[in-house]
Amino acid sequence: MPKIIAANLNGIRSATKKGFFLWMAKQDADFVCVQELKAQEPDMSAEMLAPDGYHGYFHYAEKKGYSGTGIYSKRKPDAVVTGFGNPEFDAEGRYVQCDYDNLSVISVYCPSGSSSDERQLAKFRFMEVFLPHLAVLKSRGREVVICGDWNIAHKEIDLKNWKGNLKNSGFLPEERAWLSRIFDELGLVDVFRQVDSRPEQYTWWSNRGQAWANNVGWRIDYQIATPGLAAKARAVEIYKAERFSDHAPLTIEYDA
Repeated sequence: MPKIIAANLNGIRSATKKGFFLWMAKQDADFVCVQELKAQEPDMSAEMLAPDGYHGYFHYAEKKGYSGTGIYSKRKPDAVVTGFGNPEFDAEGRYVQCDYDNLSVISVYCPSGSSSDERQLAKFRFMEVFLPHLAVLKSRGREVVICGDWNIAHKEIDLKNWKGNLKNSGFLPEERAWLSRIFDELGLVDVFRQVDSRPEQYTWWSNRGQAWANNVGWRIDYQIATPGLAAKARAVEIYKAERFSDHAPLTIEYDA
């Protein structure tokens, strides 16, 4: 049963100190997709590059201490793709893809628009170019799973204070409609929601106030898959017993 983990680390060096790789070693996952490395290759220790039993593949941002994505895999892929062909966002290290037989596993870190109007415009540009890329992936007939921090809560159930966030980045109507297009037009599947329809299932909490303690969170980390793979999902978990980051790892197990 393939087991896939998606985890925004908010700094791989920080997450390492907090025990992320000790936890990961116990999970026996087939793939671990990580985001927000905030590191370049010279910053990466041997453990970060290739934990015991895993091969590591990374897309680093050009800017130091910023963004970055990676995939840890037990099995060497047939091919590795870094970036999705857009110079602006490929420079930010937001995409790495590993191909195996008829399966593509992708780690993605979609931009956040919360820091400024300029970054929100960049987020909209990303959305505009990433949707056609997803359409091409879907058209190839392979099974695909895109894991990572999408920085958008899709529906009211996916964040605690939805009424107060209708005009805020991450829950804007345009962003939510974009995710709906991925599900409704492209036919990709929000795998977690297919299995678990309960409210108050979040993957990110602000560091302000008592958001974590009071579970005032957002569900912005996803595994989005082609229907064939999504149909094989059997168990989902948002791991909150330990904190490696302001995000919680999302684990999904699929039938072989």
